[in-house]
Amino acid sequence: MQILKQLKMSRKLKKSHTLLIGSLFIFMGVLSFSWNYLEKVREALFSDMKISMMDAPKSIDYNNDDNINPDVINNVNVESDYNYTIDYSNYLGVLEIPSIGLKRGFYGLDSRYNNIKYNVTLVEGSSLPDVYQGNLILMAHSGDSYISFFAYLYKLGVGDDCYVTYNGNGYHYVIVDIYEVVKNGVVSIRRDRSKNTLTLITCTKDNDSTQTVYIAELVE
Repeated sequence: MQILKQLKMSRKLKKSHTLLIGSLFIFMGVLSFSWNYLEKVREALFSDMKISMMDAPKSIDYNNDDNINPDVINNVNVESDYNYTIDYSNYLGVLEIPSIGLKRGFYGLDSRYNNIKYNVTLVEGSSLPDVYQGNLILMAHSGDSYISFFAYLYKLGVGDDCYVTYNGNGYHYVIVDIYEVVKNGVVSIRRDRSKNTLTLITCTKDNDSTQTVYIAELVE
């Protein structure tokens, strides 16, 4: 009888230990998730604070070159989004895509903050929106990083609207083509050279070996 009681007591202790250990792991997981989320929000705010300290660069006309050489863009397959206040007055221009909730500024080529580590990046060889038959080329990371400003571009389709504000004027573009290219350091841009265009470049979702190019034409 005494042995039976001891066995029951031992089972109760083991069950209590199991529940305690399980609760501890759950608590640690929640704590780790919360910490990572808060850290990413802090990094995002800090990045924008650094960028907003820069004066807006002067407007520059760039020669268009449809063969560009963007930096390698790493892709992570987890998405996230953060809401925080940005002072858009310090940027050269602002890109907006309402269907995916994107609104982000970009700097000129002469700014040290025209860098994929900080922002949507104006690619060398771009033309600004007021250049006749020009091509504004922007690129950014995709993924779940706080700098993954093009994380949701994969949701776009032909016919979606894009807007650029530059030099006090608004420019309305509509996506006319979406295609993938091999990630080899060079992106070939296929566009109608008789049209003013906006080109967006980011890594392809769920495919580390390619980049996706979005071509949008100015609505006259």
